[in-house]
Amino acid sequence: MRRSGEWIACVGPFLFPWGEPGSRRVFGLVGSLAAAGQHVVVASGDPEPRTPTVLPGVEGPGSVSHVGLGEAPAAGAGLIDASVRMLITWGRRTVRWLDEQPTRPSHVLVHGGQAQYAFHLRRWCERHRVPLVIDVVDWYNGRYVRGGTFGPLHVSMKLALQYHYPRCDGVVAISTWLATYYAARVGAVVRVPPTLDVRNLPLTAPGTQQGSGLTLVYAGNPGRNNKDLLADVVAAVERAHSVEAPVELRVLGPSVDEVRAMVGGRLPDNVRAMGRLAQREVPLALQRADFSVLLRRPERASNAGFSTKFCESLANGVPVLANLTSDMGQYLHHRVEGLVCPDDSVESLTEVIRRAAGLSAGERALMRVAARERALKSFDYRAYAATLGAFFDGLRR
Repeated sequence: MRRSGEWIACVGPFLFPWGEPGSRRVFGLVGSLAAAGQHVVVASGDPEPRTPTVLPGVEGPGSVSHVGLGEAPAAGAGLIDASVRMLITWGRRTVRWLDEQPTRPSHVLVHGGQAQYAFHLRRWCERHRVPLVIDVVDWYNGRYVRGGTFGPLHVSMKLALQYHYPRCDGVVAISTWLATYYAARVGAVVRVPPTLDVRNLPLTAPGTQQGSGLTLVYAGNPGRNNKDLLADVVAAVERAHSVEAPVELRVLGPSVDEVRAMVGGRLPDNVRAMGRLAQREVPLALQRADFSVLLRRPERASNAGFSTKFCESLANGVPVLANLTSDMGQYLHHRVEGLVCPDDSVESLTEVIRRAAGLSAGERALMRVAARERALKSFDYRAYAATLGAFFDGLRR
């Protein structure tokens, strides 16, 4: 039970104001906590705001406020300054802010920051007997990290994952893989997939009508080394397209030049790179498609993480064409919320796209309804309010 005057500190150098892509995961978690009656202060790496500002849009007896601590390197910071901040001093401003508060938080929830950040927060929580909870969302592959496998950033990430996080009081894991790993090392673990405000996300745009072709969408950042296999998606879309069953792929996020670089040259005529859209425009662009498409290698990094793109597509009532990685098999059932690709090959995805093009208007409509219903049940932040509330209540010192 929450005591009067209690609050939870949610901290991380890469958290941004409510609704920005880089912090949707965290704001889903704090939304669940607020719905459970907790008062949460999100202390981000931003320089603003200097005093806590209540964030709108959270339903429940609790609340969420945001304050900027200037922990992250400033935009345009030089390599040396950014490296010193990330590898040596990260976390000191956050600890100083915690010391300045008139009352200590009941818990500290940490998202990101790697080893040095975790080191400072662990010391502070141990000294003040405040439970430390880590939100773990990935098991980083050095191929996708700046500097590579043996670079300082990847080394710091692995030190946090394998040394600091197992010594905290609790872990919120984004996947079954991570929950299983930490269950053997941490006393308290709870699995929570990516969540968002599905209930208040309006559905305003239908997909294309049967007979006018098939419209697919990819929305997001493929990441370093093209971890979402966007080049293979483009190849499959080009192969599946025909005069009798036209297929179009809309790529939201990367620029035309970035997509060309990923595919190694010219874009097919049926692929449109639309660049970065304003955040308010993304739901409408998603909803105008018949399916979103996601292809990933079935490797440890993919199975440890969980694609937010997948959850956002279902939330927008857009079924998904994808191979199954991580826990996606719990939410994507063949011919229900989309079509399952048997593997990550171009050949398999080509065949799945052709099957999608052959679906009737009624079958497409049923999948859109099923996608939205799955998101409401499994990815709305309110669905995890009781679970997270009980988890944090059980972690008192």
